[in-house]
Amino acid sequence: MQKLKLALIGCGGIMNAHVRGLLTFEDAEIVAVADPRQERTQAMKTRTGATRSYPSHVELFENEDNLDAVYICVEPTAHKNIEETCIARSLPFMVEKPMTMDMDQAKAIASATTNLVTCVGFQDRYLDLTDRIREEVSDMKVGLVYGSWIGGVPQVWWWMKKDTCGGQLYEQNIHLLDQLRYFFGEADKVYATCGRTLINPNEFPDTLPSYDTDDFSTATITFKNGVVANLMSGCYITKKGNPVRNGLTIIGRDKSLEYGLRSNLAIYESGRETKITKQVDQMALFDRAFLDAVKAGDPSMVRSPYADAYKTLLLGAAANKSMETGEVVKL
Repeated sequence: MQKLKLALIGCGGIMNAHVRGLLTFEDAEIVAVADPRQERTQAMKTRTGATRSYPSHVELFENEDNLDAVYICVEPTAHKNIEETCIARSLPFMVEKPMTMDMDQAKAIASATTNLVTCVGFQDRYLDLTDRIREEVSDMKVGLVYGSWIGGVPQVWWWMKKDTCGGQLYEQNIHLLDQLRYFFGEADKVYATCGRTLINPNEFPDTLPSYDTDDFSTATITFKNGVVANLMSGCYITKKGNPVRNGLTIIGRDKSLEYGLRSNLAIYESGRETKITKQVDQMALFDRAFLDAVKAGDPSMVRSPYADAYKTLLLGAAANKSMETGEVVKL
C-alpha cells in the first residue's frame, strides 16, 4: 500500500489531537515535523516515527519535495507564508482555526484554493450529533437560538492578548459560530458587546504576556433566513467547580433541540423526548475525510474547506468589529 507522506507544522496540543487519529491510519506516514521548540519536535518525532525535524516551516519546505499533504497547527499570528507555499506547490493542507488574524491574507488564500484540497479544523461538522441536528432543522420553523462556550482562561501566550488570539469568540467559540452557519446558512448582520471586569491581569505567571482580552462577550446574529441567534462566550470561571452547560438550544415552533457541547442532544416534541449521546470520535472522522479527499483529489469531500471556513472567520471578525465600535455590522 502506498502511503500518503505527511508533514506537521506546529507540534503543540492540538496537533497531538490530530496525531492520535493519524497514527491509526495504515495509509498515512508522518515523515517530517517542524516547530521552533526543539523539545516539541523531538517528542513528536518519537511519537510519530518521523525521520526529519526542522526549526520552522521555512526549512521544512526547503528540504521536503515529496509530500502529499501538510498539517498546519500554529497560533493565529504565525501564518507567514505557510499556506501560500502549499498553494504554490499545489500541496493539500489542513489548517487549524482560527486560520489567521489577517483578513486580507485569509481572503487571498480562500480565493486561491477553490480547486485545491484544503481543510480547516472545524471538527464538530463531523459529529454524529451535528448530522442529526442538520436533519432535524431541515424541516423546522426556527425563530431563536442561543448558546454558549464558557470556561476558564487557557494559559498559552497568544490567548492572553486580543491582538494575537482575537478573543474567545474568534479563537475558541468559533466552533459554535461555524456550527450556526452549518445549520442556518449565511449571516446578514451581527451586534456584539463584551466586558473585562472579572479577570485580574496580574493573576497569571510572569512568563505570559499581560492579559488584555475579553472576559466575556455576547453576539446577536441575524441570519439571512430570519433566524436570530445569541452566542455567549466567556473565559473567566475557575476550576473549583462551577459547572456550566455549554452548547446550543434551537427553539422551533413545534420542536426544540438542546445540544450539549460535544456530548449529547435532546429533541423535544409534543409528548415525546428523544435523547442521543455522541458515539463518534469527530477528530478522527475529520482527519479521515481530509486524507480521503487528498487521495481522491476531490475538494468537495471536505466539509470545511478553506473558502467556506473563511466565511466563519469573517463572521467572527465582524463580531469583534461590533464590540469595538458599538455598532451593528452588516456582513
